[in-house]
Amino acid sequence: MCRSIKTLRPPFSEDVTEIDIQAAALQYVRKISGFRKPAAHNAEAFDRAVAVVAEATAELLSAIEVRGSAKSTG
Repeated sequence: MCRSIKTLRPPFSEDVTEIDIQAAALQYVRKISGFRKPAAHNAEAFDRAVAVVAEATAELLSAIEVRGSAKSTG
């Protein structure tokens, strides 16, 4: 839980995969919820949060423009 979430934009990471985005979203939700693996009664909300964060992350990465590099079409 004490690891930093990996930066997923250029120049830190050129080839970001869906797996990278999913892993970052999972780590974020784990950190803010305090659950490594939620109890069964919280699993649906936890999984939904991971999906929403992953979607928002992908949207952000496809929209941001980093100075000095070409805009990614990820």
